[in-house]
Formats: sequence, structure tokens, C-alpha cells
Amino acid sequence: MMKEINLDRIEELVRQLLIEIGEDPDRDGLVETPRRVAKSLMETTASTRLDEFTEGKMFPTESSLNQQMVSVNNIPFYSMCEHHMLPFFGNVHVGYLPQDGQIIGLSKIPRLVNYASRKLNVQENITREVADILMTITNAKGVAVVVDARHMCVEMRGVQKVNSITRTNYYLGAFNEDVQLRNEFLQSLPKVNSL
Repeated sequence: MMKEINLDRIEELVRQLLIEIGEDPDRDGLVETPRRVAKSLMETTASTRLDEFTEGKMFPTESSLNQQMVSVNNIPFYSMCEHHMLPFFGNVHVGYLPQDGQIIGLSKIPRLVNYASRKLNVQENITREVADILMTITNAKGVAVVVDARHMCVEMRGVQKVNSITRTNYYLGAFNEDVQLRNEFLQSLPKVNSL
């Protein structure tokens, strides 16, 4: 169930923020900005107001698939850094080994990525949360998640290193225990030059 958000209150806070940084919230270009920012925050933090991920539908299939890795690569995501409230974005790559002839609907994996990323966050938590939830839903033999992302807190402020890409990995079950399986997954990932 989605908890309510007070858009009017957020709009007023954004208006006050504009004043504090020396802007005039009544000038033509900014009149509608507080409402736009409030709606944007409502969307980009939607998962904060959800109790849990509820879209993990499983499907029966031939149990011979139990030995075959299923992977979904280049799932785009956007999130907000919890340290600076600046965006970070990139791609998530997910692999899992089905068990007992049960597979998850392929569209559910991008939905899971959305769930994990639509809140104030750090990349490492998105990587772990996607893996943990997928493992819980699927009871898979193993799960692997790799996330590649650009962080505006690195590019716009501080060290200001444009186009640097951060990669995080998280492995559960067979992917954690079997180096050959893990390498097979990693070798299937697309090359990353830029995002």
C-alpha cells in the first residue's frame, strides 16, 4: 500500500529553499518550480512509501531450466543519492539460476529495479536489495546483480570527475560459491564505455 505524500508542504519547503539560496520564487521562470520539484520528488522517491515489493509473479516451466542461467541486462535506473540528494543513474544487470522449475516473469525484474531505486539511496544498497528480494521471491539456486552508474555528486561537485562509472556487484547462492558460474555471468555483460 502506498502512503500519502503532502505535495503542498513540499512545495512550500522548495519555495523557502529558493529564497534561502537567493532566488525569487515569484519570477517567471520559477513560479511553477516548487510544484514541479514536489511532483518530481514524489515520483523519484515512490518506493519510500511502499511497505514491500509485491510484483514478483512466478511461473512454472520445465525443470531442465534449473541448470540454465537467466539474465536480464542493461535495465536502466535512476535514483537519488542519500548523501547529497543528487541523481545517479545507470544500468542494472541481473542473473539467476531457477530452481524447482519456477521462473519469474521477465518484466518483474525491471519492476524490482524500479522498486529498489526509487528512494534516497546509495548504489551498494540497490545492488544488494535487488539480489536479496529476487532470491526471496524465486528461491533460486543463485542470484547475481551488477550495477554500473554515474553519480552527479561525483561529477557536479567535489572532485568533478565527469563520466566516471561506479560498478557494484552482489552474489548469492551458487554465484557466490561457483567462480566459473560467476565468470560466465560477468563475461555476458555488455562492455561499459560510458552511460
